[in-house]
Amino acid sequence: MAALLEIRDLRTYIRQRKGEVRAVDGVSLYIEEGETLGLVGESGCGKTMTGMSIMHLLPPGGYIAPGSSIQISGKELVGMPEKDLRHVRGNDVAVIFQDPMTSLNPTMSIGNQIAEMVRIHRQVSRKEALERAAEVLGLVGMPNPRERLTDYPHQLSGGLRQRVMIAMALSCDPKLLIADEPTTALDVTIQLQILELLYSLKQRLRMAVLLITHDMGVIAGRADRVNVMYAGKIVEAASTGELFESMRHPYTQALLASIPRLNQPTDAPLYSIPGLPPDLSHPPTWCRFQPRCQFATARCREEEPPLSGENPDHQYACFNPVGRVRPEPRAVSLP
Repeated sequence: MAALLEIRDLRTYIRQRKGEVRAVDGVSLYIEEGETLGLVGESGCGKTMTGMSIMHLLPPGGYIAPGSSIQISGKELVGMPEKDLRHVRGNDVAVIFQDPMTSLNPTMSIGNQIAEMVRIHRQVSRKEALERAAEVLGLVGMPNPRERLTDYPHQLSGGLRQRVMIAMALSCDPKLLIADEPTTALDVTIQLQILELLYSLKQRLRMAVLLITHDMGVIAGRADRVNVMYAGKIVEAASTGELFESMRHPYTQALLASIPRLNQPTDAPLYSIPGLPPDLSHPPTWCRFQPRCQFATARCREEEPPLSGENPDHQYACFNPVGRVRPEPRAVSLP
């Protein structure tokens, strides 16, 4: 059976005055129906650009290079006319953006904003669209959903605004929900509520979820599989349990080490990965993580490791993976 979403060799570039940024540089991934795939990595590694490429919502100068393929339920999106893409957005794929305050229209009530989405994709009256708005607001746990229809975004807390964004995304029953850092702008308590809400909705509605985050803690227990992304490429892909039990890429190991632990001394400094990601307007032809990796060898500075592995369900792009006999660690020089 074909995957719900299948991306092959996605290359999304951004034209700028001083050159071209290779924001996504040869990414391949898939998501099955009802599955949650975690896409994790540092800010600027290409996670959001991958999600926005699926939606074809790219920044000025952005384009998907020839040879890329994005398929939803067997439909090819790359090269699809804009009028047809409008039917895909919302119906087949929906997105929750990072900051609801900048994503919601401050001049429209939340009821009208959700109803507008419904009327674009469904042949219903305004009254029926508002009924659907109240229904999905109730679905996402909004208190007194009918009374909230006339509220404006500034009248709601951050957590309630994010629930409005989730309700808007679910209003047309999408097959795939892209959750792009859905808890970044929220405090810790509300973050947990939103993550639990997304998990319960995924279970009830049997939709697939692409969960984009920089936090390995968000991925644990909420994703079926994980793809780790660095500098525009996937560097490790495995089931969530396998990744946390036997991660292979040093970058994945470094991301996990940067999570604070309850048993660490309060005066101990938090771990930070040394150095910076490479400039993607001039990407290196060798391992992109090697300047920051303490186990890099001469081979890492000459070749780009392929995404492979002994187990086809656990792939990684590294010549000196975690768990193997490694060379002596070297000092990492900061740029």
